[in-house]
Amino acid sequence: MTDADPSVDPSTDPPRPRVANGHLAGPDPVERRLVGRVAVVVGAGQTPGSTIGNGRAAAILLARDGATVLAVDRDLGSAAETVAMIEAEGGTAAALQADITSEDDCRAIAEGVIQRFGRIDVLVNNVGIGTGDTGATKLTEESWDLIHDVNLKGMWLTCKHVLPLLRAQGSGSVVNISSVAAVCSVGFLAYKTSKAGVNALTHQLAMTSAKRGVRVNAIMPGLMDTPMAIEGISQAAGVDPDELRRQRDAVVPLGAKMGTAWDVAEAVLYLASDRSRFVTGVILPVDGGQQARVG
Repeated sequence: MTDADPSVDPSTDPPRPRVANGHLAGPDPVERRLVGRVAVVVGAGQTPGSTIGNGRAAAILLARDGATVLAVDRDLGSAAETVAMIEAEGGTAAALQADITSEDDCRAIAEGVIQRFGRIDVLVNNVGIGTGDTGATKLTEESWDLIHDVNLKGMWLTCKHVLPLLRAQGSGSVVNISSVAAVCSVGFLAYKTSKAGVNALTHQLAMTSAKRGVRVNAIMPGLMDTPMAIEGISQAAGVDPDELRRQRDAVVPLGAKMGTAWDVAEAVLYLASDRSRFVTGVILPVDGGQQARVG
């Protein structure tokens, strides 16, 4: 007996992944289901690093699937880099600077996408920080406020100003990026509670938007090999990046290997498109099984 598939020629090399600038560039789209639609990706820039971040990867995949993308970030230069990558592949995108802790800036996101592209179909909320986070007895009030302002209040504010546009047209998809930290035992407080709040916000908005044809879902990434996670943490903690990768890999049940931003982006693409037309109020783990070990 053998487990070999006789229909597979073992001498044939498997398809090779796309590569750009020496790094994995994510898969090609099978179908371009977002042609004619407009997506806003908040947090479409990224921390400098050797890999790609969740927001940039999501923006690129949405554009490959046919969407016109408004790349929003507090760092306009980083958002512009994402736009350049999309345009280099033949896609259409524009950059917008905004700080989502400012309601005026969140209002400007909604107004800006209509002014530039005439409509909006997808909102991806990808911004999140953990600056200064620690346990309950050592956490400062300033760090608590900053983390919740960025991770939770900012997400509410973008939804506050974009949802009326989606509800008015009777269609659209909001994808919020949460974290597996919301449901797993972790060593820091503010990030966890802010992401648990994102899950609750997602549920509430999904139920209040469903009758108006708008879907709202969230993704909980686990340990990912992204610039913010690797370069950001290694610099803050004084840990060698390769050693940090080894430590993080060892925690992941599925293959003892972290995911990448492309894994998150594929989930964003699914929830943004009509592939998930009957899915709302879902909190989707993309974590290699990490949340299955809650506690």
